[in-house]
Amino acid sequence: MIKSMTGYGYAKRTVDSGTSGTIDITVELKCVNNRYLDCTIRLPRGFGALEESVKQRVAGAISRGKVDVFITIDTSRAGDVLVRVNRPVADAYMAAFKELTELYALPGPTSAAELMRFPDVLTLEKSETDPQTLLSDVLAVLDEALEGFTAMRCAEGENLARDILARLDTIENLTAQCEVLSPKTVADYRARLEARLAEVLQGQEIDPQRILMEAAIFADRIDIGEETVRLRSHIGQLRNLLLSDAPVGRKLDFLVQELNREANTIGSKGNDAEMARLVVDLKAEIERIREQIQNIE
Repeated sequence: MIKSMTGYGYAKRTVDSGTSGTIDITVELKCVNNRYLDCTIRLPRGFGALEESVKQRVAGAISRGKVDVFITIDTSRAGDVLVRVNRPVADAYMAAFKELTELYALPGPTSAAELMRFPDVLTLEKSETDPQTLLSDVLAVLDEALEGFTAMRCAEGENLARDILARLDTIENLTAQCEVLSPKTVADYRARLEARLAEVLQGQEIDPQRILMEAAIFADRIDIGEETVRLRSHIGQLRNLLLSDAPVGRKLDFLVQELNREANTIGSKGNDAEMARLVVDLKAEIERIREQIQNIE
């Protein structure tokens, strides 16, 4: 079944950092219509090396659309955190305390807990996470998000296909009405021609061969047989493509252009008010299909 280009996917997983800690990985995907694949990857600072691998994985699952991929990697609980004493700063604070104690006869000494409260006495050092060690985990979370993303696109694609198939049935029905109306138009033309000649000749004998010849020329000029055959052929191809699992958006777009071309030709050949109405309805349905297929991958 066809897939829509628009969709959303989300996945989150907590993985072992390998250092008695954990790392949270979150992937979010959004996609809207676009003629080609336009993929933008947003990664945290320091993890840019993963971009190409992520982009390749996305390209393997999506052929068209403007895709935004947001990846969050939270390493705040990854472990390997070291707390160090900033000796120069601590020494400076202690010297200041001693001076104040002597100068103002204050009680002392200062406790370690009190000293730790002052800015920059302690420094926090955290080991950097190597991006390549997280590549397989990031891709696994990406695959999970892509799975939900694809499920949403398939569901929307099914709705699109159902709507387009219903409109194709309407187009086929209108085509059949045009085929029925075409011979009637020739008969009406022949009757009008005979009436006009009778009025002009005022009782003189009318040459039946001339009537037949004029009617034949008119019938050839307004014959829509070729157009309706091609219309039915395009309708059949459209129905087959709507059942395909492969990306078919561009093919559908081309076939809809062909449908519109045949409808225009039928409209130019018909000089009957009823035929004109049918062609207007025909083109309206084709235009609605054209709008819908802009959402198909």
